[in-house]
Amino acid sequence: MYDKIAFVASSVAQAQDALARLTDRYGQCEIHEADVIVALGGDGHMLRTLHETEKLSAPTYGMNCGTIGFLMNEFGEDDLPARLAAAEVETINPLSMHATCHGGTMHEALAINEVSLLRAGPQAAKLRISVDDKVRMSELVCDGAMVATPAGSTAYNYSANGPILPIGADVLALTAMAAFRPRRWRGALLPKNATVRFDVLEEEKRPVMADADGRSVRDVLSVTVRSEPSVVHTILFDPGHGLEERLLQEQFT
Repeated sequence: MYDKIAFVASSVAQAQDALARLTDRYGQCEIHEADVIVALGGDGHMLRTLHETEKLSAPTYGMNCGTIGFLMNEFGEDDLPARLAAAEVETINPLSMHATCHGGTMHEALAINEVSLLRAGPQAAKLRISVDDKVRMSELVCDGAMVATPAGSTAYNYSANGPILPIGADVLALTAMAAFRPRRWRGALLPKNATVRFDVLEEEKRPVMADADGRSVRDVLSVTVRSEPSVVHTILFDPGHGLEERLLQEQFT
């Protein structure tokens, strides 16, 4: 049973109103003492909550008070303890991003959905792609490229015509955005334990930025991406509405 609940809400009025009503009804626990964390908002708030609580053992249950809620459950005030007790458990690993920038500075971040490289100027990006230390594409001219997890495959990846990945699949999606050379290259499916390296070519003429779930780094020279098995996010879903079912539904709508 999840007796001690910590509610965390986004700043939007709908979520703040839900926070007031739910804490009045069920109480509020300090997040470090909670048995479960209930995130109120949209997917963006859910991602922030998962990142901020990644060192805690409590699972996270999202309720949609925003505009996008793929990682969220339907909002409802009634019978919350019963819903939590009956919830299905999903576990996911994030990606780790290691970016080297001009001047030799290093930046690290974790991404639950995807790590993306994007052109940061008028010129298309020019990238070299290596997988497990072997160059697989010596030159990709594009607006950008990304590595996406199964949990993130319906987000930016899907909008860029990348594949939807089953949640239990031990694969990552490598997807290009507006590939110019090779023309309309659609990307690749990679083993989950693969290490992907992007080297930025002609970086002065074609600057590139890197992004990990909304945390951006500019003027990157190289970016290495791999799955991070040491970090495990535990997410709760109402029965019959888990990530596997949602990923299937997305492909038939």
